[in-house]
Amino acid sequence: MTATYLDTIVDAHRARAALDHRSWQGRLGEVVYEGPSFHDALRADSTHVAVIAEIKRRSPSKGWLNEDLDVEATARAYANGGAAAISVLTDEDFFSGSVDDLRAVRQAVSVPLLRKDFTVSANDVLDAAQMGAAAVLLIVAALSDAELEEFVTVAAACHVDALVEVHDADEAERALAAGARIVGVNQRDLRTFDVDPRRAATVLSALPGSVLAVAESGLVSLEDVARAAESGVDAVLVGESFVRASSPEGLVRDFSSVERRARG
Repeated sequence: MTATYLDTIVDAHRARAALDHRSWQGRLGEVVYEGPSFHDALRADSTHVAVIAEIKRRSPSKGWLNEDLDVEATARAYANGGAAAISVLTDEDFFSGSVDDLRAVRQAVSVPLLRKDFTVSANDVLDAAQMGAAAVLLIVAALSDAELEEFVTVAAACHVDALVEVHDADEAERALAAGARIVGVNQRDLRTFDVDPRRAATVLSALPGSVLAVAESGLVSLEDVARAAESGVDAVLVGESFVRASSPEGLVRDFSSVERRARG
């Protein structure tokens, strides 16, 4: 069977993790995130959809989105536009991001940050906390149930939130069983990179109201965000539209103006 985008990327990250001989158990208790809460930032405005604005130079499916992206200036524009949080791609090989990007954004703004990467080890979680990320991405399709539960637990221990990403109702059940408090519904199939704008609405019905729901991918216009809001999402994660916008601050402000709707 031909390897998919997700398989190729995750295999590369697992190969890297296999060479990391640090004891994550020895680091637990020593590495603690002390900044603003990602979870609380998404909850702060109960009237409007929270916007997680993403720093993203390139994607495997579309190539360069903004090769000359100034991450600090862009982050400040996002914050000025009202972004509740900022997501920073730190994957180098496939997205041309870096840990240095996250550290630069951390210095530029005070809003909480999500480390957007392919988390495959407990050390990845602890590294996120150490570099100043308020949250870490966990992709259900890339992890076993045991890994999901372990990484959610490690994240909580170092005061980092976990954005647990799912693509269907079965993955949503796995996320909830692992203790997820924030579930991201990715409308992009990470195996083909095709986008289905109806995916979030389909999966949301499986999530209890106590869990924060985030719509990811395929959110290009104000109408897309409004459609996601009608499904009952609490937040949207947007990258491509913002990094390509002539005024990312203005577009973030527009997306942040969409009113929330009750789920269900």
